[in-house]
Amino acid sequence: MTRLQTAFAAIDQANSADPNQSDGQPVELLYGQRMTEEQLALYPDASEPLRIACRGQHIERWKLPRHDFPMDRPGYLAWRTEQGRRHAARVAEIMRAAGYGDTDIQHAEKMLMKQGIKRDGDVQALEDVACFTFIRWYMGPFSQTRDPDEMLRIVEKTARKMSPMARARALGEFAIPEPFASAFRD
Repeated sequence: MTRLQTAFAAIDQANSADPNQSDGQPVELLYGQRMTEEQLALYPDASEPLRIACRGQHIERWKLPRHDFPMDRPGYLAWRTEQGRRHAARVAEIMRAAGYGDTDIQHAEKMLMKQGIKRDGDVQALEDVACFTFIRWYMGPFSQTRDPDEMLRIVEKTARKMSPMARARALGEFAIPEPFASAFRD
């Protein structure tokens, strides 16, 4: 196996332990595979650190439940920051075991901790992939649990995180109804 295949296998093995199930599969295993599908479609020539960051973005996410933090905006942001730190550390461990050097590992860590979004191409690419994964696979079911005004704010925040290329592509690939589609045109 190549280093990349070894890293993917280790991430998938870790995420196979997720006790939460969706479509008969562990939730985070399915999420990682979906992230890879979107990465291949959006950024087929991605570097190996970006490919690994996409696959491992939610590695072992269930180990730090959201309810362990205050259920307000600051609590959510603290939880998300800690998740990014934990994901980066776990992916770094896997990359090191697969034979990657410090430069590649540090680059993947930077992406997973979202350091340089809108300034670093790979960090932005990871965010684009995450947004496409959300839109394609999770936004429909998620929207059924939110009121329309709240959902509009969520879609607007999602669109703002995306690159201009990804926003334009989203408009072409997804049937996004108004007023949500206007968030992708700004």
